[in-house]
Amino acid sequence: MYYHEVGGSWDEEIGSHCTEYVQLAFMSACLSIFVGGILLILMFRVIEYTLKSLFKFAGFKTRRMPRLNLWKRHFQVWVVRMISAQTVVGRILVILVFLFSIGSLIIYFINCQSVKQFCLSFEDQTVFVDLFFNLFFLFYFGLRFFAASDKLTFWVELNSIVDFFTITPVCISFYLGRNWLGLRFLRALRLMELPKILQFLQITTTATAVKLSKLLAVSVSTCLTAAGFLHWIENSGDPWAYTKNSQSLTYFDCLYMIMVTMSTVGYGDVVVKTSLGRSFIIIFIIAGLMLFANLVPEMVDIVGSTKLHKGSYVAVKGRKYIVVCGYITLHSVTTFLRDFLAPGSGQVATEIVFLGENDPGLELETIFRCYAAYSTFFQGSVMKTEDLQRVQMGKAEACLVLADTCSANPYIEDTTNIMRVLSIKNHFPNTKVIIQIIQSSNKVYLPKIPNWDWRRGDSIICFAELKLALIAQSCVVPGLTTLLTSLFIREDSKKLITLNKHLHEIEGQDYKVMTQLLSNDFIDMSFKDVAKLCFLKLDLMLLAIEFRSGMQGNSILINPPSIIKLHFDTMGFFIAKSAVQLRRARYYCRQCHSDILNPELIVKCRCKMKVPRKSSISLSDKLKAAQDSSSLVVSRSLGYFPFLNFPFQTDSEDRPSEILDDEHEKTTLDSSGMFHWCKAVPFDKALLKRRKGQSNDMRDHIVVCVFGDATSALIGLRNFVMPLRASNFTLSELKDIVFLGSLDYLHREWEFIQNFPKLFLLRGSALSCADLKAANIQFCSMCAILSAHARGPGDQILVDTKSILATLNIRSLHFKANSSLVARMEISQGTIDSPSVPILSKRTPIITELKIASNAQFFEQSNTNESVYGMHQISRGTVFSDSFLDAVMCTTYHNHHVLALLQSLVTGGTSPELEEYLAEEASLSGSTSNVVHFGSRNRCKLALLALTDSPSVADGRLLFFGDIYNLALELLGILCFGLYRQKDETSLIENRKICDCSATYQF
Repeated sequence: MYYHEVGGSWDEEIGSHCTEYVQLAFMSACLSIFVGGILLILMFRVIEYTLKSLFKFAGFKTRRMPRLNLWKRHFQVWVVRMISAQTVVGRILVILVFLFSIGSLIIYFINCQSVKQFCLSFEDQTVFVDLFFNLFFLFYFGLRFFAASDKLTFWVELNSIVDFFTITPVCISFYLGRNWLGLRFLRALRLMELPKILQFLQITTTATAVKLSKLLAVSVSTCLTAAGFLHWIENSGDPWAYTKNSQSLTYFDCLYMIMVTMSTVGYGDVVVKTSLGRSFIIIFIIAGLMLFANLVPEMVDIVGSTKLHKGSYVAVKGRKYIVVCGYITLHSVTTFLRDFLAPGSGQVATEIVFLGENDPGLELETIFRCYAAYSTFFQGSVMKTEDLQRVQMGKAEACLVLADTCSANPYIEDTTNIMRVLSIKNHFPNTKVIIQIIQSSNKVYLPKIPNWDWRRGDSIICFAELKLALIAQSCVVPGLTTLLTSLFIREDSKKLITLNKHLHEIEGQDYKVMTQLLSNDFIDMSFKDVAKLCFLKLDLMLLAIEFRSGMQGNSILINPPSIIKLHFDTMGFFIAKSAVQLRRARYYCRQCHSDILNPELIVKCRCKMKVPRKSSISLSDKLKAAQDSSSLVVSRSLGYFPFLNFPFQTDSEDRPSEILDDEHEKTTLDSSGMFHWCKAVPFDKALLKRRKGQSNDMRDHIVVCVFGDATSALIGLRNFVMPLRASNFTLSELKDIVFLGSLDYLHREWEFIQNFPKLFLLRGSALSCADLKAANIQFCSMCAILSAHARGPGDQILVDTKSILATLNIRSLHFKANSSLVARMEISQGTIDSPSVPILSKRTPIITELKIASNAQFFEQSNTNESVYGMHQISRGTVFSDSFLDAVMCTTYHNHHVLALLQSLVTGGTSPELEEYLAEEASLSGSTSNVVHFGSRNRCKLALLALTDSPSVADGRLLFFGDIYNLALELLGILCFGLYRQKDETSLIENRKICDCSATYQF
């Protein structure tokens, strides 16, 4: 193999030279690269520090350095994202490096078996394969070097040392004409990356599996590396020995000796002869015994992670970041990252700093490693000043406080988060805070915190308020939960389409609620005219505006009356696909764009800045109109249509007759005029008496099945009742509400709802068919299932057990569809004002609250991916989960005005002043005056209006969504923002909602 021109004597010369001179050349080159790199890095730091000191002493200011640093930072961030395991490219690179390392190690094993000397000629074909592997290692080393924030630390880490002593000999081999096997065994240390690879591929998901893979990887890589080192020393001999004391051992002989030594057996059939080998064995025995006893690895892991998570965050100028604290667990972090980094958010450049009070486990730490390009974890508490300074809270864009929505003690959870906000505001008053609150009664404490400012963007996301209000509104407007969550929450519609085989059920998921300042050409125009122009001219749907008043501040008006005129720089709430489309509303110019038919051509024109025209209505008239509107909406109904039939009854624009007739009936409202009120009803008087063989006379009512006992935390049924008792409903429109559940629990809730009319209580359970029939569930318009049970330890699925069983129990009830039942179903499936087309159904309409969204799978009986995620039930609006509201926090961070609009839509007229009053008085008080303000009652309300075939409207032609939108707005003053269609099925009524403002759907 080593013969050249001279013959056999040349072989012995190469063998001796390989041992003495060639190995020295390879080792010197490796050490020179390693030591030289350290010296260059240190020299560069010294020069940089010297130049900065000189410039600072001389008083010079450089302007190019910040730009260079910013460009360098952007390039570094790009490289970090490319090699991060969260991206597809990063995962491929990591996996290829691991596979090529294993391949290079296998080639080393083959060469060690066939060659006794450590020098190879280039005639061996495996050399070229190994050269290709090392070139790839060199490329990956360069990427890691550019991505490293601390070059010196990167230079001395284990993987870098492996590259120095394996890649460098390949380059030297071109000069010497031979390849050296000496230190190629160091590639075995790459096996320590195996646990990370398994976690990326989701092969190891439990903590036990991760620990086992780490232990095995460390053990195997240590044995293979030690065997390679022993093989090199024993075959080379001591370099200082005058007489050669080397011996010919194969690699596997050395591996066998390592395993026998570690097992403390010591057969003695294979022994070391060199002094270096014996010294290595002594050290290896001491270190290996502790290593394989699994004591040191765990200690190093704990100490290392603690030091890592106890560091400080280094803020980079020009890059935004937020701080997330509170309830930091695997589920909450995974959910938050999924929502915040959704493709539709457009804010993936924002870095996320998690501040957790407990050390993360292996699974949570794996999540942070996968999202290393976007997230960082630090261990600490916002209650401590030093921890706030470590994460530089004062420079953060916002601080988001997460809450455990399934906590067994929600009051403790809320007060703990409130104390966190107090600590943040005391130290950094200008930091925007977004907090999650479970119980609405605890919201009153936050505005009392010093430096709390709604105008700065400080927001409260109350789960009980939003969740129960949405469910309550869905009892009157079926399917509303799905429509609003799709509009207000940023979700990955592509993922939903992939998971759902019924693609037509989720059309319109791309449309979201966004805000944009309106063009000043709209000044002095009414909302109706602007909405029509935006829809027809700009292809945008205007939902509401923000009305500014110097006395009452800003208020959101949804479809306000004609007396309200748009002022200078009015903010509009639109339903649109992207922010690019919204710019048309800001750029619209009556002079330049009046003749343009294509909305995409409406761009910023070159007209000079127009001076805003003075409004023809005086300021006093505006304030009076705003006061009459009571911070919501005057004289309109929000249309949300189920069928393709248009009502041709035309009411007057402001609908005063219904409310005036209701006032003549001596309707009693609360002191604010926002809700229907009655004198406190005793608990015993509200109980429905059960008579054997007889049912009560309830018809078209709402049945609320509540699961709770004397020890359960209160869910706040007042948040459910208040939207259904809003004063914009007439007394005749109010539906009876029957609460079915344990009297021990209902008695505790009754104190807060005893002043609302038409409320009844019934002892029983939704798991009993007899109790359900006693509540006349066959005649109800909607049945809602709520649960007050908290999640137990490790109880992720069983928390919804009773809600799931109750839903299946109610669905199993089939009632004979006689003529009277059909008539009642026509009313319940229609609206308050007009009935819908008769539809036969054997099932009671129901909406179920779930703590865990994935539990919706138990409502499906198919074997498709649809059943796994319950998308079919969610799209129909029959299931509402707390998980949907988790994404509201991300939506609020991007635009806190959207949260205010959502609260205005669903809560029925609550305000911070009313919440503070309820917290102090515990219940509403009646009005002391017999005069009821007309404006407080004549405000916006949600409704599901049926469409009837009318030749005067349709003229025998097919109507598009745009036709319905224009006719409803023009003839009735109704703002329609969605359709609720029925499938053509006879056995089961399945509904789906569509939200579209492009007028492309044909019915």
